[in-house]
Amino acid sequence: MVAVISRNFGLQHIELAEDIVSETFLTAAETWGIKGIPENPEAWLYVVAKQKTLHHFRRNRIFEEKVVPEISSHQEKSEELNFSSENIRDSQLQMLFAICNPAIASEAQIGLALRILCGFGIDEISEAFLSNKETINKRLFRAKEKLRSEKVSMELPSENELASRLDNVLHIIYLLFSEGYYSKTQNQILQKDLCLEAMRLAVLLTEFEMTNQPKTNALLALMCFHASRFEARQTSEETFILYEKQDESRWDKTLINQGTHFLSRSAQGIELSSYHLEARIAYWHCVKEDTSEKWEEILQLYDQLLAINYSPSVVLNRAFALYKVKGPQVALEEVESLKLEDSHFYFLLLSELYRDINREKVLVNLKKASDLAKTQTEKEDIKKKLTEF
Repeated sequence: MVAVISRNFGLQHIELAEDIVSETFLTAAETWGIKGIPENPEAWLYVVAKQKTLHHFRRNRIFEEKVVPEISSHQEKSEELNFSSENIRDSQLQMLFAICNPAIASEAQIGLALRILCGFGIDEISEAFLSNKETINKRLFRAKEKLRSEKVSMELPSENELASRLDNVLHIIYLLFSEGYYSKTQNQILQKDLCLEAMRLAVLLTEFEMTNQPKTNALLALMCFHASRFEARQTSEETFILYEKQDESRWDKTLINQGTHFLSRSAQGIELSSYHLEARIAYWHCVKEDTSEKWEEILQLYDQLLAINYSPSVVLNRAFALYKVKGPQVALEEVESLKLEDSHFYFLLLSELYRDINREKVLVNLKKASDLAKTQTEKEDIKKKLTEF
């Protein structure tokens, strides 16, 4: 509803749109509590939102001074807010591109996407970013001001601009999914919701010809493969289960099949994005058998990924694949030369590589990893390793 209202009256009124939608739900809570839930709750909400929107603009001076001149040539369209499924979908897609404007910082883009497109409250966004409400409110306020000052409009970019703008949109969706999948919050429901919303936005992109590109499908495949193991990687006590110890029967086979479908669709065209490579790696992690074929291909994929998207985490993951293919000694030579001593993952990998070589170095590296770990869950997992070793 926020997307549709903003599309009709302009992004400069985005906060007003949020207020109107909040008031609509408040009215629903008050009315439905007395009269009961209507037969078609969705339609009821849309009607009330339309009434509140038009009432505001008709009685407010801004309607006469600013809105009427802008929309006089589109009076019929603006007077009749269209909350059909198709128009909501179109509005959300346009809002997604508006939010993912390069003028806005990445963290603010994620926050706006969570707030406006995914319907998350400030408390939930604060928890997802391990921040406080004041910081998040300021971040969102600055982002909305940027939308106004840059005169960002709600429309799909031209065909010439689409490639670069789509890259930014996909990156924000990727980061949104990562916030959930590698989340530091203890709220498991919030973790899953972040992932599901990222996947929903990616599906939205696949439904439009201009944005239904191979890299879009590759990103969606990557998220499907990762999400398929969500239930298996965490216990009811909120401790993480290592990949090797996960119960394969708890993997979501439907999501794996969907991932395979989108990975196949991503094979069209000639572009090879980092999402293609990561999706193929994630696919192999949905094959539990520890075969040489599996790890040799994963190693080759990491080599390709490093060539187009270098990052310390990719380096460490490649080193683990090297260990699986060529053994600990070869991997140790490479890993120790990296000296990524600000990462607890680096010391965790070293402890694994030394497991059958030097017990003392295993303990030293686990203790260093524990000191660097950022969350209590990670510290507890490392403490468990120390106890078991």
